[in-house]
Amino acid sequence: MLKWRKYNGALIPKHPPHVEVSIDATEVLRNIDKEGAFFARWTTNFDCREETEFWYVICDEVLDIASYSKNTRNQIRRGLKKCEVRMIDRCEVKEFGFECYKAAFLRYNTHLVPNTLPQFKDELDSLDSTWEFWGIYNEGKMIGYCQNKVINDYCDYSTIKFHPEYLKLYPSYALFYTMNQYYLKEKNFKYVNDGARSISHETNIQSFLIQKFKFRKAYCKLNIVYNKPVGFLVRVIYPFRVILKSLNFGLFIKLNILVSQEKIRRSYD
Repeated sequence: MLKWRKYNGALIPKHPPHVEVSIDATEVLRNIDKEGAFFARWTTNFDCREETEFWYVICDEVLDIASYSKNTRNQIRRGLKKCEVRMIDRCEVKEFGFECYKAAFLRYNTHLVPNTLPQFKDELDSLDSTWEFWGIYNEGKMIGYCQNKVINDYCDYSTIKFHPEYLKLYPSYALFYTMNQYYLKEKNFKYVNDGARSISHETNIQSFLIQKFKFRKAYCKLNIVYNKPVGFLVRVIYPFRVILKSLNFGLFIKLNILVSQEKIRRSYD
């Protein structure tokens, strides 16, 4: 049976994107009602040859430092010299990670509201044993962390936060190089995944990984089932998407996200 998790009001499958699962729309609607979700979202046709409007950003190549460009090699070495990257437990993230989380969130262009410290800790406590944690340190101080979802030979780089005051130390280069070496080379995983195309907020991390660390887009098909009120709302506002796009504030931000997501879904029809 397909298992779901609730994320920002939506149901997302717990299984990796490359695992094809037969999904019944009636059963999906029951899950949506049961969880009080706005919609369920999942993907099919993972890593298809055709370029589509939705994708994951993955790396499935085992690369040594010599495989990267000269500039990237230099930045990796600088990062490794200035930063210590190591696997840690969630208690360390709970104790020292909130400062990085809050500072990083302030730089985002997003409608989302950051968690409070109690919410931050509760969210970490809610994660099951399939999660692994990495910390980035400079002179003993945590300057970043990463939460990874690991299922068999698959790893999802789910949550990554860098303290913006320490970006000049190249912590991202040290982290991604170290984790890729661990999961792809040492553990021989199928691939690592930095997530799907972002719809809710702007992000530069995926283009950074493609340009610097030879990640690539694994194209796929986006599927969505809405609850009845949200489905009705989407049908009503979709014809006015051009007008809505010019009203990118307050409630209109969320409506524009819904419309953008629906536009991607309709691109497969």
